[in-house]
Amino acid sequence: MSKADRLDRLDAHRSALEMDYEALLLDALRTAAAGKWGLFDHNGDRWTRAAIAPTINELKEIGQEIDRAREILFMPPFELHRQFLASRGPVGPQAVGEPKQAQAWLDRLAFAVDDKGS
Repeated sequence: MSKADRLDRLDAHRSALEMDYEALLLDALRTAAAGKWGLFDHNGDRWTRAAIAPTINELKEIGQEIDRAREILFMPPFELHRQFLASRGPVGPQAVGEPKQAQAWLDRLAFAVDDKGS
């Protein structure tokens, strides 16, 4: 198999992983927007953190695999993953709650999909 073929296969795998990541994130965002806290880890509550840990760990694993593939393909890091990780953690008292933050993410991602489709 030639190097070009390997890179094509890696790029196809990366693309599939990005779709998997987006689907998992959208599902988690919908759950958070419906009122379940923990995705953004605003409260730092250990029980809430433990409940959402499998989803966060899977997002991190997929994001890292995507970034490894992107590095080999000389592509920039997976920005959606970086933005999501940056949005997690403690916030000030004036910050919106996790359900509103999740809805804002859903709205932004829906807008981004609409822009790609146009």
